[in-house]
Amino acid sequence: MKRDFDIVVVGGAMAGAGTAALLAATPATSGLRVALVEPRPVPAPAPGAPLDIRVSALSRSTQRLLEVTGAWTAVAARACAYGRMVIWEQRQDPQGSGALVFDAAGIGEPDLGHIGENRTIQSALTARAEALGVVPLRAGLAALEPARDAVRVALDDGREFRAGLVVGADGAESAVRQAAGIETRGWDYPQRAVVAHLDAQEPHGSTAWQRFLDTGPIALLPLADGRVSLVWSTLPHEAQALVQCAEPEFAERVTAASAGVLGTLRPATPRAAFPLRLQHARRYASERIALVGDAAHVVHPLAGQGINLAFLDAAALVDVVGSALTSGDDPGELAVLRRYERWRKAEALPAIVLLDGIQKLYFGSDPLKSRLRQGLLGLAQASGTAKRLLMGRALGVTGGVPESVRRPPS
Repeated sequence: MKRDFDIVVVGGAMAGAGTAALLAATPATSGLRVALVEPRPVPAPAPGAPLDIRVSALSRSTQRLLEVTGAWTAVAARACAYGRMVIWEQRQDPQGSGALVFDAAGIGEPDLGHIGENRTIQSALTARAEALGVVPLRAGLAALEPARDAVRVALDDGREFRAGLVVGADGAESAVRQAAGIETRGWDYPQRAVVAHLDAQEPHGSTAWQRFLDTGPIALLPLADGRVSLVWSTLPHEAQALVQCAEPEFAERVTAASAGVLGTLRPATPRAAFPLRLQHARRYASERIALVGDAAHVVHPLAGQGINLAFLDAAALVDVVGSALTSGDDPGELAVLRRYERWRKAEALPAIVLLDGIQKLYFGSDPLKSRLRQGLLGLAQASGTAKRLLMGRALGVTGGVPESVRRPPS
């Protein structure tokens, strides 16, 4: 069967644009004919435009993907590096010995990561993908029909193409996953995340702060313009009240919830709230179809690992496809895609289980749980080995890091 493209990536948000750009930028896969299906690409922000409310914590492996694809310069221009992170339980003193403190200097790193603007990441990766030869298909997906030799891809503007492999990077409600008949499992969390940018009385000092309240964690992430980004996971009724209340009341509540670590906090943008859930695809691959990012797994935002897991999916898939081409195999065959699935499940599942366990442990006002929470943070702080291990995993520099985003030796 004639193929119009070797690979069609469905979904042009960060995960999909990153997958397409990395395929085009990696020598082993750069000769493939790649298309990116996205009806509404995000334009790059205008020079000097305020930072968008949607930001992400970017690990070192994510930074490497952005460097390899050529998108890092644009992303870094609107990102903030942070060198320190402080985590504490609400009954602890954030400046006391019980708080868990991560410091980049402790592991010989220049920083612990960056807080980057989502729309800049997406627009920069899309631009780089197209510059590297990826074909943009400005339409929505209408239907998929996998067959033994190719997948028929039908778009909602009437066009049809055939591809050797379709990558589903189209989010938690993935149409690609549904067309492949892949089921998911998971559950809703009894929380919603409130997000906004805040003006802080005290400078953030390139430090990320996270306090575990009984109703969920509140995080203050440093931004390049001096403000901080709020991610406050709390009970649904409280989240609704926080979004709807007057600004003086919100300022009072968010300042108290953060224990005043940055002094008085005031909203600098509109507030929004979104539901939280865990979702995991039972399979990451089927015949000529592979899933990356939220199409494969949705996690709680408490550690900010969602986009980093997605980009590691993309890099692993690129490595597997490149290896198959080198060996003379068809990268769309199920036997090849099972290698990707085994690799990423082995890496992603422990992270999913850990994040879900943390959510359950650090939720609720049971005194025994509270003491256990404080004890665990204290133990982690006292153990240099544990801290280095946690920081290495969070940075994406340890574990099964794909070759395509592995940091070159210094």
